[in-house]
Amino acid sequence: MRLIDVAREAGLSKTTISAALNGTGRLSDDVRAHARETAFRMGYRPNATARLLRAGHARLIGFAVREYVDKPWAYTELPYFTRLANASADVALEHGHALVLLPNHAPREEWADLPLDAICVVDPEVDDPLVEDFLAAGIPVVTDRRVEGRAGGYWVETDYAAAVREVLDHLAGQGARDIALVMAASDALYTRNALLAQADWSARHDIRTRVVQVDTPGYASNLEAIGDLLAPGPGEGPDALFVLTEVSPPLVLEVARRHGHRVPDDLLLVCASEDGLAEHTAPPVTTLSVQPNLIADAGIRLLVEVLDQGLTDPRGVEVPTRLEIRKSSQRAPA
Repeated sequence: MRLIDVAREAGLSKTTISAALNGTGRLSDDVRAHARETAFRMGYRPNATARLLRAGHARLIGFAVREYVDKPWAYTELPYFTRLANASADVALEHGHALVLLPNHAPREEWADLPLDAICVVDPEVDDPLVEDFLAAGIPVVTDRRVEGRAGGYWVETDYAAAVREVLDHLAGQGARDIALVMAASDALYTRNALLAQADWSARHDIRTRVVQVDTPGYASNLEAIGDLLAPGPGEGPDALFVLTEVSPPLVLEVARRHGHRVPDDLLLVCASEDGLAEHTAPPVTTLSVQPNLIADAGIRLLVEVLDQGLTDPRGVEVPTRLEIRKSSQRAPA
């Protein structure tokens, strides 16, 4: 099937059909729709590769998670990253771009061979070489606030320090006097901000806080760390637990029960989690959400403005967090 055949069938010129299928030219909505419907009905498909080569771009946006870069792991197994990737793909496709998921541990030279127009880098390291390489190549990057003000750098961030303080205030208000925080041992900006917030909060309150950092990704290592914290049993270990790593709330409850803790009677529990099961457990688990759908929408729309609308000024967006308070962090009445 040739373009001229579609033009003859539609009663339009070849130039008009081409403009309609490529989204160019000054055509009425009716003419454009008629041309596209005729092409679809006749089975005509334009050569996408040739069209993109002529346009000078591939309409591909990369997506990489850089936490624990020295340890190969499948970040899409965790609810937060799954939601972030899915939402990013949806928004990108809505604007005519495709999302390419990249492994977190691939050698740097492999990135250079991909025809990416832009890239989303989630939780980069300090001076992350992936971020530096793409910025040096003139490829737009959306990542955390560390690129603020740099040419080609765009950021989406949450006020994670404020979120941590909100959770600690909530736990203290429910009577907690020994709060344990479990978080990743990484260079991610959210981890740094969480540590700074914990230290600042502790200095201003007569309440003990302790931090355990886990240096391996995945449920198993985090549940082991939580088990070690709770092993002394009620009255000996912490009376409140704030899990900032991505762990299944039902599994955290199971670890607590295994060590003799009753949630929330002798152990208050908050999980930073996007797991929908949290509200269906017994008791329902309080969660801190960083709202990955909003993060994805903000990040991809920034890149679309750069790629399709000519945005050049570096800028960013701050996305709010959401604390869903449920029974696991509310002390039962005496």
